[in-house]
Amino acid sequence: MKFHSFEEIDRLKATLDEYRPLDSAIVQNLHEELVVRWTYHSNAIEGNTLSLRETQVALEGITVGGKLLREHLEAVNHRDAILFMDDLVKKPGPLTEWTIKSIHQLILKGIDDNHAGCYRTINVRIVGAAHLPPDSVLVPELMEHFIQWVGDVAPSLHPVERAARVHSDFVKIHPFVDGNGRTSRLLMNLELLKAGYPAAVLPVEKRLAYYEALDADHAHGNPERFIELIAEVVKESFDPYFHALGLRRPSQCR
Repeated sequence: MKFHSFEEIDRLKATLDEYRPLDSAIVQNLHEELVVRWTYHSNAIEGNTLSLRETQVALEGITVGGKLLREHLEAVNHRDAILFMDDLVKKPGPLTEWTIKSIHQLILKGIDDNHAGCYRTINVRIVGAAHLPPDSVLVPELMEHFIQWVGDVAPSLHPVERAARVHSDFVKIHPFVDGNGRTSRLLMNLELLKAGYPAAVLPVEKRLAYYEALDADHAHGNPERFIELIAEVVKESFDPYFHALGLRRPSQCR
């Protein structure tokens, strides 16, 4: 499957690679901003009501008045999951069940410890989605096949397509009672970061298009729409780097 947007993404990455390694001050500043932005948008997609600024405050350890304890924990937990993932990128290796469950355990820490890091043993429905997740008894086997696919087949795909497929295929299984969306977006970015791409943050403003694209894949077997959506978000993920370097996207230069 060939996507024209991948060609532009490859040019963007080639341009960024020319400036690597980046100055450590730039890297630190970009990472700090990314953690807040990524945490805000990923949690907001799932219904967290903390604003971007409130998310930053919560990550600084300050309680935001009128907000639920769960919302504060979701922010801190997601930040910790990103930092855990940063360590995984430094020590590359195949995706494992331990990695997936460890990320999920961090996401639900202190929120739902009984289900954190554990595959679901009940059947679930996704509100508003046409796709019905598989029966819980099938989850361990489906996850085993998923992890094997990521290790054996996915490396042959373009990194952006691979990241999108990891995200979508994981969510289709819906292996956990809660926290599947946040975990899937972390796994997607784990693939991107390991391949040398910036982390792609799905903005909450694209939530409807995001859900519709996932449903087109899961219910109708049409992954192209979702892959193109992720490709667009990946292209946008280069913008903070180019801004820090005083550059413009190569496609914008004439």
